Amino acid sequence: MLAVESPSSALHADPAELLPAQPKTVRDSGLPQQLIVELIAKTIFITGKIHLPVLTTRLHLSINVLREALEFMVAEHVVEVAWRGDSDIDVQYQLTSAGRLRAGAWMDRCAYVGPAPVTLDAYRAMVERQAAQAPQLCADELAAEFADDFLSPAVQRMLGAAMHAGRTVLLHGPSGSGKSMLAHRLGALLQGVIAVPHALVVGQEIVQVYDALLHRAPAPQHLRQLRQAQERRSGDPRWVLCARPVVALDADLSADMLELQADSHSGCYRAPPQLKANNGLLIVDDLGRQRMAAADLLNRFSQARELERSQLALAGGCHFSVPCRMQLVFATSLAPEALLDAAALRRVGYKIPVGPLESAKYRTLFRQQCVAAGVALDEAALGYLIEELHAGSGLPLLACYPREIIGRVNDFAGFLGEPARVSLETLEQAWISMFATGVAAPADAIDQLQRRIA
Repeated sequence: MLAVESPSSALHADPAELLPAQPKTVRDSGLPQQLIVELIAKTIFITGKIHLPVLTTRLHLSINVLREALEFMVAEHVVEVAWRGDSDIDVQYQLTSAGRLRAGAWMDRCAYVGPAPVTLDAYRAMVERQAAQAPQLCADELAAEFADDFLSPAVQRMLGAAMHAGRTVLLHGPSGSGKSMLAHRLGALLQGVIAVPHALVVGQEIVQVYDALLHRAPAPQHLRQLRQAQERRSGDPRWVLCARPVVALDADLSADMLELQADSHSGCYRAPPQLKANNGLLIVDDLGRQRMAAADLLNRFSQARELERSQLALAGGCHFSVPCRMQLVFATSLAPEALLDAAALRRVGYKIPVGPLESAKYRTLFRQQCVAAGVALDEAALGYLIEELHAGSGLPLLACYPREIIGRVNDFAGFLGEPARVSLETLEQAWISMFATGVAAPADAIDQLQRRIA
C-alpha cells in the first residue's frame, strides 16, 4: 500500500498535479450540460439576481464553463441578463418567468444547491492514484510518533509492520488500556495531502462526500508548497485539498449507517463513513458492542478492503461500486477468540495486544500528566498509588488512570479553592470517587508509607 520515502517527500512528487486542471468547457467538466443548467437555475431561484463571479464561487465552476451554460440558458429563455457593467465578468443574471417555473420543478425533483459534483469515474481514478502514491511508513517515523506513548518495542514493531503493509489491525486489551487513543495516533502516521470532491454525481443523484469535520486542512508545513503549486496551475475547485482523513465509528454503529443516507433537506445523499475514509484511516472502536454482529461487521469491511471496492445503492435500487482504499483498525475490550471465530480472525492481518503499563512507565506517564495539567506532585503519593492502591485492589496500571485521577484531584481543589496537588490525602479522595468498590488504605498504612519514603 505504501515505498520508502522521507517525510519531506510525503506530500507528492509534483504538488502542481494534486488537483486536476480546472475545466474550461462544459465537456471538460465531465458533467451533462443539463446538470449544470439546473444547478445554475436553482441557485438563481434561491438568491435572485446573481453576479457571474458569485455564481462561480457558489458552484465551483470556472467562468468559461458557466458562460457556455448561461448562453444556452439565455437562448432557451431560462435566464436573462439583468445588468451588465464595464468588464466581461461584471454581469448579473436573473431567471425569466418561464425559467422560474422550470427551476421550481427542478427544485422539487432535487433540492441540492451547492458545488458542482465530479463524475464517479473521476473519483475512482483519483482515489486509486492517491492510494498508489501514498508515502510509506518507516521505522524512524513510527518511533518519533510514539516516543512518549510507552509502547513496548514488540508492539511498536507490530504496529509498524501492519501500517507499512496496509493490513487490517485488531487492537485488543482491557478497557482503559489506551486502545482508542492509540488507534487515533495511528492516523498521525498517514503522511501527505489528498484531494476530496465536494460531491459525486451518480445518474441524476448527488452524493456529498466532503465533510469539514473529517476532512481537515493540510498540515502547516504543506500549506506554502500547496499555495505555490496552485499559483502555477489553476486546479479544479470542485476538489478540496486536505490531510488524510481519520474516521472513527463507535458502539452506536448500525448496519444502516454504512449505506447512503438520503437527506431531504439538502436534496442529496450523504456519503457513508467508509466512503469518507478513502485514502485515510477507518477506526471501529468497541468492536462487539455495535448493533450488528462483530463477525458481520469485520467481514463486510475486510471483504471490501480485499476487493478494493464496496457496493452502495440509491433509493431507486441503482447499485454502483466505489473504491475502498483505506487502512482498517478495530479495537475491542473483549477477548478476540470469544468475539470472532477462527475464520473471521484469519481475516485480521495483525492482532495486537494493548495491556497494562510497567510500573516505571506508569510513574513517568503520571508525572508527565501532572506537568501537563499544572498539578503539583508529591512523590510519596505516587508511590502510595502504585504500591498500595493499585497493588492492594488488584487494579492493573492502565494508561487511562493517571489522567482520570489527576482530573479528580483538580475537581476537589477547584471546589475547595485550593491549589491542585497530588498528595496522599487528595489521592485517597480521588481513588474512592473513581471506584465504587475501592477502599482507601487505612491511616496507619499511609503513615507507614510516608516514613518508608522519607
